[in-house]
Amino acid sequence: MHKMYLLFSHNLTKAQKDDAKSSLKVDEFVELPKDLQTLWSNIPAELTMLKSYLEPLEQYLKSNAKQDDVVLIQGDFGGVYEMVEFCKKNGFLAVYATTKREVKELVQDNKVIKTSTFEHVIFRRY
Repeated sequence: MHKMYLLFSHNLTKAQKDDAKSSLKVDEFVELPKDLQTLWSNIPAELTMLKSYLEPLEQYLKSNAKQDDVVLIQGDFGGVYEMVEFCKKNGFLAVYATTKREVKELVQDNKVIKTSTFEHVIFRRY
């Protein structure tokens, strides 16, 4: 069994947890410590390079994750790229969640109101 580390700015749904347990053999979900979650969720747009900024996340994973543990990585594109590369080099399985989107439109008082509902489908390996 494996742990799933969450480099992710949302809460997992029951469907996502159930899928991770069955398809990835995950038995524990590990949220980032608050300071690292803040770091991940607020990557500064003005940074041209992210390597040193993301170093605390890399150190955290090196110190806590084991070979073949799963890391769910979603967020800032550059941050995602850096952390996926890090995970691949260090023997962690990097994944992201895929969803199916259902859009509904309602015309009311000459305005179009759009709502989107997202439903988990699978975890896909990077």
